[in-house]
Amino acid sequence: MDQFQRITSRENPKIKHAKSVRDGRSDEFMFIEGTRLVEEALRSELKYIEAFVSGDDASSPRIGEIVRELEKAGVPIYEVPAQIARSLSDTVSGQGVILVAERPEPIKLTDIALNRGGVPIVLFLEKINNPSNLGAVLRTAEAAGVQSVIISEGSADPFLPKALRASMGSAFRIPIVQDVTMEAASAWAARSGLITTGADISASVPHTITDWKLSRLLVIGSEAHGLSADMIQQLDELTVIKLANSVESLNLAVASGILLFEAKRQNETGT
Repeated sequence: MDQFQRITSRENPKIKHAKSVRDGRSDEFMFIEGTRLVEEALRSELKYIEAFVSGDDASSPRIGEIVRELEKAGVPIYEVPAQIARSLSDTVSGQGVILVAERPEPIKLTDIALNRGGVPIVLFLEKINNPSNLGAVLRTAEAAGVQSVIISEGSADPFLPKALRASMGSAFRIPIVQDVTMEAASAWAARSGLITTGADISASVPHTITDWKLSRLLVIGSEAHGLSADMIQQLDELTVIKLANSVESLNLAVASGILLFEAKRQNETGT
């Protein structure tokens, strides 16, 4: 690590900037922490700003490989003492490497491409306040092959550290539109030929009967509140995951996975 500049003070402007990004005080940058997530970032089309490596972890073979990839990408790398690394970390036990990168370029509803392959589904998430749940849904959505994810106003930020860790890199790659109202999403879907379909316990049509080979805007509400009566009135169709044993609801990411992988199955098998 002798070739890297050392930072020895918590008052260093670069440390202060990284902490402000970590704490969500930047709409431009992301705080990416941990070996797996930094590796995912390096495989994604991001603009990297700077990296911090704990001196105590510098000898790790995995960290060494990450450092070599960072060098290839021309990223400035700073070595920091373990105590500064701990103060910078967003987790109880940091993994020795932090990357600050620019957020993916913001996109609008009109930027959504509907011919990316995968399933013909755009996912709309209404007021998902838990960043870990949001990140898990993004990972599920990418794995299922959705076209894009639209996140309502009043939802968690998908580019904050907790959401990024839960998405495990999916937030770097899947097209995300933020701060959209249901009215705007419904109007866009109508213009684009998508059937607005809500997942709600009041529905009578099981999710396995719904034809997911048709282009749809799938609307999912928060675990706490679901879809409001006003939102339901704006939808073309409703679907439901039938539950057994008087279970009232499922975790948001689990429910999303069931719906989206049924869509994936139908599109792959044609049935």
